[in-house]
Amino acid sequence: MVRDVVRLHTNLTTTQRAASLVLGLGLAAVAARAAHDKLLRLPALVAGAALAMRRATGHCSMKAILHHG
Repeated sequence: MVRDVVRLHTNLTTTQRAASLVLGLGLAAVAARAAHDKLLRLPALVAGAALAMRRATGHCSMKAILHHG
């Protein structure tokens, strides 16, 4: 699995990667503050993790699908 992630081609600009970082951190903050609301906390954690992965790899699978049909 790790090798598959490393082999992904980068399809994000620096600005898109920076936006992913900011949004991911924002969602992590929401998840941390929503300790009493489990229905909000889990989606925020999942989305934040997805954005962190997007930022770390520089690859967005959704963007790749939309651009390649």
